[in-house]
Amino acid sequence: MMTINRQGKPNILLIVSDQHRYDCMGAYGNPDIRTPHLDALSEDGVTYKNSFCSSPFCTPSRYSLLTGLYPHQHLGWGNLSTIPSGIATFPKLLQLAGYRTKAVGKMHLTPTYLDVGFDDMILAEQNGDGRYEDDYHRYLMEQGLLDRLDLMDQVKEYREKAPPSYWDTFGTEASNLNEEHHSTTWIGNQALTAIENWSIQNEMLMVSFIKPHHPFDPPVPWSSMYNPTELHLLPGWTDQPLERDLRMHPGFFDHTQLTEEKLRRTMTHYYGAISHIDRVTGELLEALKRKGVYDNTLIIYTSDHGEYMGYHHMLLKSNYMYEPLAKVPLLVKYPGGVNAGERSDRLINNIDISTTILAAAGVKKDKSMAGMDLMSSEEQGREFIIGEDSRGRQYMVRSERYKLILTRDHSKCVFFDLQSDPLELNNLIDDPHYEEHIMRCRHALQQTLLFDAPSPSYLDRNAPIISGNSVSYDSTLRSKISEWIEGNWKMEHNFIDKNRK
Repeated sequence: MMTINRQGKPNILLIVSDQHRYDCMGAYGNPDIRTPHLDALSEDGVTYKNSFCSSPFCTPSRYSLLTGLYPHQHLGWGNLSTIPSGIATFPKLLQLAGYRTKAVGKMHLTPTYLDVGFDDMILAEQNGDGRYEDDYHRYLMEQGLLDRLDLMDQVKEYREKAPPSYWDTFGTEASNLNEEHHSTTWIGNQALTAIENWSIQNEMLMVSFIKPHHPFDPPVPWSSMYNPTELHLLPGWTDQPLERDLRMHPGFFDHTQLTEEKLRRTMTHYYGAISHIDRVTGELLEALKRKGVYDNTLIIYTSDHGEYMGYHHMLLKSNYMYEPLAKVPLLVKYPGGVNAGERSDRLINNIDISTTILAAAGVKKDKSMAGMDLMSSEEQGREFIIGEDSRGRQYMVRSERYKLILTRDHSKCVFFDLQSDPLELNNLIDDPHYEEHIMRCRHALQQTLLFDAPSPSYLDRNAPIISGNSVSYDSTLRSKISEWIEGNWKMEHNFIDKNRK
């Protein structure tokens, strides 16, 4: 049995899924879905019931998780974006503190293997350049395999040629890959190998799954695990899409074509994908226990953003930052079982994860990081959660009771009293009785953007410089001029001292 690392600092296992709606887990009260391993992790740790992403899209949210910064700070606004190289990340800070850092699975960075502080990266990507450069698709190519439905769903040129069945089922179909070759299994196997190779050095592993992100294509037998007629529809289903939602975005799939029957079928595959991830997560937790490091490992399970899954008659994302999209699951098992079994109502933003990881490791966070340490008794907690969608598309401000979503077009702005309207159906933006609460939310957004979390200063001494005949740059010039200035200063200083005497 393995002993804990010599410094006594915890190992760190961060598990991130993609597009996991917060209430699609037994630990969050879902009576239908089977997630025994995540539920057990919940019992060993703290379940945060009000955890939110900083952005409702993959890459911006993941950059926020890594940097502890809002999108307006790290500048990675879209799924095709790069954060400035000088920005600190929690893996980089752990690396400097002596941790061995590794990432397995989906990172959604540009470039694909961007250095954000990992010693090693074994990647399985889905969107963008990563599909053509990563380890997983190289593996599939070597096996003579193709993740057919995922390719068709994610790459425009193939999606345009998709058969009618793809559109009719909203991208819901059993994977053409056997379970052993599916991305969830492949990522899990790579992560298991990484854990088995943990030594007495401080270890940090980030495991990031592609799923349950669409297309909803779990492999057999996970694709047939659930009976659609036995599932309860999730809170928020309406018979028709709301007019304001259709004006905001008609849908990756046409929302108006969604029926209850099609939704139920989609739910079976979505739930199957989550149960598959749950099983793999259980294998990772069991590996930690076999090595004798489970107790002294900080374990976090969360997702980059949520999923509508029928909310307001919609699927996927790209609409208002409603609760199922903005709220994400967050389970944290602290070293030593601190606060095991606790269920917390406090408001959490995913920028808090980096600060919490660094604090657990005894590493000072970067001065620009805006997150809180979730274990600190000195932190006052958040009164408001801030979310940012793209570069100015919409902003969300959410308190314990109220939610304001601002857009450039006032006719699309919404405000909800979540106490009386938890399903966000009744827009109160122009109701004079709520004017004070709306103004408080607006002020909270202004305070955050302007003062509490301003954009950090960026410095790159090695940034590219111009070249050509007009530039006579000499790499030794800095030291020569420095010596010349110092020598002349001493001469002038001595001359002044003599005259004073």
